[in-house]
Amino acid sequence: MEYSEYWDKIDSKKEELNSLISSYWDSYSHMGTWQFWTVVALLLFPLVILYFLVDRKRIFELFFFGYTVHVLWTYFEIALERLGLFVHTYFLTPIFPYALSMTASALPVGFLLVYQYCTNRNKNFYLYTLVLSAIFAFGFASVEDYLGLLSFDKGMNQFYLFLIDIVIVFISYRFTLIVKALSNGRST
Repeated sequence: MEYSEYWDKIDSKKEELNSLISSYWDSYSHMGTWQFWTVVALLLFPLVILYFLVDRKRIFELFFFGYTVHVLWTYFEIALERLGLFVHTYFLTPIFPYALSMTASALPVGFLLVYQYCTNRNKNFYLYTLVLSAIFAFGFASVEDYLGLLSFDKGMNQFYLFLIDIVIVFISYRFTLIVKALSNGRST
């Protein structure tokens, strides 16, 4: 198959897939379903909590950390979704990543608040991250799975989510420390 033939076929399949996803959303994930409102709550509720609890004196540092968690988790989630390993089956809209409420709000806000708490009180960030990762992976994801809000496949499970959480948050933490040191004129 030629280069342009590949892209013509890919574009054709994308259009077919987008149409199928939109049709699914119209049938099962629209604004008239409890699942849609659960997704909306998972997106908005953590942001409301963040508004009241964020340390405004450190807002750029904290938001940088949270934003890094958000970006890394979004990339991982898109990859897991494309591989068919982990899919949120109900979503805000067919045009955004399916796990937007988790990767843009719940996970970043949760880990941001842990980062803020640990750095403000000289607590062990790594230990608290392990605990929150376990809560998200084994608690929250298990409830979402039970309710049918997400689907695990091809050997993917909560333990792998736990490991992914840890890797993403530790990378975000180190990256934040590097940027913080650079902004203070120090090398790491």
